[in-house]
Amino acid sequence: MTRYNHLISLLFILLFSSSFAQKLSKIENKIVKDIKQEMPSTISFLKETVNINSGTFNTIGVKKVSSLYKDELEKLGFTVEWITMPDSLKRAGHLVAYRKGTKGKRLFLIGHLDTVFELDMPENPFRMINDSIATGQGVNDMKGGNTLIIASLKALHKNKLLDNTSITVYLTGDEENAGDPHEISRGDFIERAKKHDIALGFETASGMNIVATARRGSSGWKLVVNGEQAHSSAIFRKPGFGSIYEATRIINEFRLQLSNEPYLTFNPGVIMGGSEMSYKDELQGGQVYGKTNIIAPQTIVLGDLRFLTEDQKNKARDVMSAIVKNNLPGTSAKIYFNDGIPSMPPTVGNENLVKVVSNVSIALGLGEVNAGNPGARGAGDISYVANYLDCLDGLGVSGAGAHTNNETINMNEFPRLIERAALVIYRLTR
Repeated sequence: MTRYNHLISLLFILLFSSSFAQKLSKIENKIVKDIKQEMPSTISFLKETVNINSGTFNTIGVKKVSSLYKDELEKLGFTVEWITMPDSLKRAGHLVAYRKGTKGKRLFLIGHLDTVFELDMPENPFRMINDSIATGQGVNDMKGGNTLIIASLKALHKNKLLDNTSITVYLTGDEENAGDPHEISRGDFIERAKKHDIALGFETASGMNIVATARRGSSGWKLVVNGEQAHSSAIFRKPGFGSIYEATRIINEFRLQLSNEPYLTFNPGVIMGGSEMSYKDELQGGQVYGKTNIIAPQTIVLGDLRFLTEDQKNKARDVMSAIVKNNLPGTSAKIYFNDGIPSMPPTVGNENLVKVVSNVSIALGLGEVNAGNPGARGAGDISYVANYLDCLDGLGVSGAGAHTNNETINMNEFPRLIERAALVIYRLTR
């Protein structure tokens, strides 16, 4: 055999092996068939959940929608618990459903019950816009994702494929605005996750062929600047530059020194400066009074800081702190940092999960799946557990306009994403 013919034969073997590996098994074809047959009832269930207002602060609504998920999960053989939050947190609580077994990987499936739409906001019930697009409050973020989880598990249960598996479904009640302190609002969530091998998040998909191996974390900062109050005609001389000039210098220096750092962002969202100020942290604002002929003695700036790793966050804070110390004449400043949601950094384990999803996607005829840009996604619940197990997010439904009254779900892709999720869960739990 010539070298050319040998190469052709080897290529054929590789292609044949890859094609064979990417075909669906008999039982997987049965799962897909069952999902297709159940789609009318799946869509009906999605509509029912969307039409219940479950804004984070509507605790009654959050509990009401959780009861629908509870009933479905109990039918699938899950033990269901309600995790109550202290009254001081002003949050509804979390729904947890679990099965315990010894087969395959132990999976931790993540969703959330709440939406950003509170009772005082305009209603937007579930409705079809056209043959392929539906709208409704929280239809993709993330009642579509919750419905996808249940529809996937229902198909596996019908084929007795949940038997002897370890799967926990954890639906938080305050993902859009987590209760403080997070040690309490996410304490049970973290402890349960630690007992698993893999966490799968079903937040909105960034299209059919992109998943998230990383998510940026979020934290906050408050800058307090003081200056000497005096007549404006004396500015730049003995009284110094005043608090507003110093605050401006500081935040502009943040931009100059840190704005080119990949995946790092820091946004000054609120600034107040003047001769008299009434500020409240819980409101992130207040009232301010000043005059153009008075050098402002105090300025406050509030901002957020988003980062890909803890190391990146800490280095950015060090740079910001150094900038704050180098004050203009007649001024002083302090910066205070507070932690929010941690980051979900990219790992080898996370990347390996992409391969599992991609193989399933190819077998379904949906094409290859790749990891998306970490800077394209904000913080989420899965980030709280990213240090303890392999994680993958963005496995939910596809759509557009999340957090707006134009929020939509792609109904053509909805069944295919359910099929993909069900087969990923199936393959990981063998």
